[in-house]
Amino acid sequence: MTVFEQSFDVLVVGGGNAGLCAAITAREAGARVLLLESAPYFYRGGNSRHTRNLRYMHDAADGIMTGPYREDEFWDDLLRVTKGKTDEPLARMMIRTSADLGSWMMARGVRFQPSLGGTLHLGRTNAFFLGGGKALVNAYYRKAEALGVAVVYEAEVTDLAIEDGRFVSAEVVHAGERHSVRASALVVAAGGFEANIPWLREHWGEAADNFIIRGTPYNQGHVLRLLLERGAMQVGDPRQCHAVAIDGRAPKFDGGICTRVDCVALGLVLNRHGLRFYDEGEDFWPKRYAIWGRLVAQQPGQVGYVLIDSKAVGKFMPTVFPALQAASIRELAGKLELDPDTVEATVTAYNSATRPGTFDWTVLDDCRTEGLDPPKSHWALPIDTPPYYGYLLRPGITFTYLGVGVDARARVLMADGTPSDNIAAAGEIMAGNVLGEGYIAGIGMTIGSVFGRLAGKEAATHGAH
Repeated sequence: MTVFEQSFDVLVVGGGNAGLCAAITAREAGARVLLLESAPYFYRGGNSRHTRNLRYMHDAADGIMTGPYREDEFWDDLLRVTKGKTDEPLARMMIRTSADLGSWMMARGVRFQPSLGGTLHLGRTNAFFLGGGKALVNAYYRKAEALGVAVVYEAEVTDLAIEDGRFVSAEVVHAGERHSVRASALVVAAGGFEANIPWLREHWGEAADNFIIRGTPYNQGHVLRLLLERGAMQVGDPRQCHAVAIDGRAPKFDGGICTRVDCVALGLVLNRHGLRFYDEGEDFWPKRYAIWGRLVAQQPGQVGYVLIDSKAVGKFMPTVFPALQAASIRELAGKLELDPDTVEATVTAYNSATRPGTFDWTVLDDCRTEGLDPPKSHWALPIDTPPYYGYLLRPGITFTYLGVGVDARARVLMADGTPSDNIAAAGEIMAGNVLGEGYIAGIGMTIGSVFGRLAGKEAATHGAH
């Protein structure tokens, strides 16, 4: 008997962090679980493969984090980066429910390491995975399979039968054959549509052709589109996404977190015309890094250029590609194929606007500019100490925020606001409920872990009946 001929209580679509949390939770509750992953074995885990850390609430240092990070501070951070575009009851529930994530994950094989440093500022708020997201994904698969979760790779869901808001069956293509899969409950954790360039082009125009997808190429949004076409409530702005400034030499797909350039807050960022366009020192890097992809996407040619001098070296995470190096600003501009006169004038104007202060990249220091538009609010040291370094930047999209609405039990909401009886959602496919815009480091894993466990619990309860 093939796996598609067997009977299951819960069908999980998507094999990243959220889907695995759902599958493990449902199986531990006694449900028979089938997990379908569209990627091959080597690329399993979706964007979770590229993660590095997780943010969760805690009242005191806990052996993983160095100090307390309570609900109100977590909420304030989320409110600030989303500019209020979040569902407060749902977000606060998520924050409170995150409190036991560290111990829950360790009990299922995930290991942690001391926080990374430099411009990350995350030792108190975020737990770092030993071995990164790949190790986390591997630990969860080992746990799921040991529990008896059936896993099928390279399984693409091509249709969903949904009647009166209830899941009936899924059409699946695997190894060139079509199968109809029935289960008592469905969990969708299949990510957003960031790897679907034609869909991105619908909302970004031709600029989308210049985007780099730093995450998995398997998040094509097919399941998301099926749900929306079958009557699920749509949430989120299709132009909003987790998008960071990455090295312009990164591959088109799947370059991962190592392609990020983390020296923005310590330097100047210019567009193709050699002009600045945003405050590089607006806030701590973990609260701002995920806006720079969209900022670069809005510039001519969808490119940016970050310039630093030797004072910044060693203060940020090393880059996977070496920086261009020059003895003068003019020489560096030439190597970046920018107009040397304009770049030199931009740097000179910036240097003249900097005011003396006490530089400290671990706090929002008093090194700032005066009379400059846009300003640089913190860490504004003159760019005056050779050698100088530069990177070409491009927008690197990790995941999109367009998704389906959910309630506090992770049940998918239908267009009229009623919750589905047996469909739950977790992870990036519903992240838009919490993230209307902006991002804070590690919250994607919080969303996936919290709602993954809720979805698994909800689906198992349904499967038991």
